[in-house]
Amino acid sequence: QVQLVESGGGLVQPGGSLRLSCVASISLLDTDAMAWYRQVPGNQREFVASIAADSTTNYADSVKGRFTISRHVTRNTAYLQMNSLKPEDTAVYYCKVVTYGMDYWGKGTLVTVSS
Repeated sequence: QVQLVESGGGLVQPGGSLRLSCVASISLLDTDAMAWYRQVPGNQREFVASIAADSTTNYADSVKGRFTISRHVTRNTAYLQMNSLKPEDTAVYYCKVVTYGMDYWGKGTLVTVSS
C-alpha cells in the first residue's frame, strides 16, 4: 500500500507564497508521475500540476506562471511552490502518485488565501 503525506498548507494573504510537500512511502523511481489536485467543498477535484518520470511538467491554465511543481528523488518528495496566491486558490490540495498503473492519493492539506 502506497502512502502519501502532504504538508505545508495554511493561511496566507493574497499575493503571498506557500510550498506544499508530499512525501511518498515508495521510491519516486518506481512512479510514472506525481501530481497535485485541489478541491473546494461542493466542487469536483481539479488538476493543478503534474511531473512525469522524465521530469516533464504540466499545469492548469489557472496556475501557470505562479505555481511550480518539482520533486526530490532521494527524499521521495514532491513539492508545489505556490506564488502570487489568490483567494480563488483556496482549497484542499491533494497529492497523487501513479505507479504500476494505479493511482494513490494523500489525505490533503488545506490552503486558505485570505486577508
